[in-house]
Amino acid sequence: MSFLSRRDFLGGLVAAGAVAALPAAALTAFEPLYPPMDLSYFDTPISAAPADLKFGYASITWGGNDRQAIDDISALGFPGIQLRSDVLKEFPNPTELRDLLQQHHLTMVALSSGTVSVESPEDAEIAKHAANAKYAHDAGSLYLQVIDAKPKRGVTAGDYKTLGRRITEIGKRSADLGVKLGYHNHMESMGQSPEEVDRVLDASDPRYVKLELDIAHYLQGGGDPVKAIQKYRDRLLFMHIKDVESIPKEQSSRGRDFRFVELGHGRVDVPATFKALHEVGFRGWAVVELDAVPDPSRSPKDAALISKNYLHDRLGFAI
Repeated sequence: MSFLSRRDFLGGLVAAGAVAALPAAALTAFEPLYPPMDLSYFDTPISAAPADLKFGYASITWGGNDRQAIDDISALGFPGIQLRSDVLKEFPNPTELRDLLQQHHLTMVALSSGTVSVESPEDAEIAKHAANAKYAHDAGSLYLQVIDAKPKRGVTAGDYKTLGRRITEIGKRSADLGVKLGYHNHMESMGQSPEEVDRVLDASDPRYVKLELDIAHYLQGGGDPVKAIQKYRDRLLFMHIKDVESIPKEQSSRGRDFRFVELGHGRVDVPATFKALHEVGFRGWAVVELDAVPDPSRSPKDAALISKNYLHDRLGFAI
């Protein structure tokens, strides 16, 4: 991508103005009256402003210690935070949480509402997430996140219809409160592979169910996050910015052959992701997430700082 620099732009204006002011006879023997202007301050490219994106960080890394997560994420300078529904245990009064976030200058980007089951009674399932949407609204959250609980018996075509109907109704009730619903693609769910994500989205109403695209889960599920951004450009709600590496299954307590890691430490082409977001004109929240710290010698805050420094040093984002 080619950008015109401020040096080039201003330097051209200065030169053009000086030449235009001279008599024709003097043009062949021009000597400047003053030393050349120092334009080094303007040597940065004129490109897409980082303000096009707003960055948040997810509290999941802190394992339920939400007060510490709020302190650390605020101290690192992230303007947004994503919390999980277990925050209701420590903050049953959403106003208390809202006030605490305001004191820390944090926007609550999303509340993770947990899983939507296709096997449990429908009314109870919808009511559970509708209650979380009400809490999210009262706490000042912009969005509600849901994933699905994949049936252990295997997935049928009817399950996708059921899931689509249920998350659409949850989305309607959330929208009535002014909270938008994002479906989170996820490993070990009905929306793991690109084809499965398509089925979930096709079965739900795009007016009420948007996509919260997790780039690491999408890659691990066999997809290309860049293609997903291009494909779902009109349905993207917010992003989970995440990285993942391959590991031997013996190294995983859950028998997985992958592990989530700090940005820049895995297989996700994070720069290409942001390039794609710029190209489709995405304007919204990018929430950095790390399920657990891969190196036990580091704290959640240490891991968050690694990702923050990657965004700044590698991609030029000021957070």
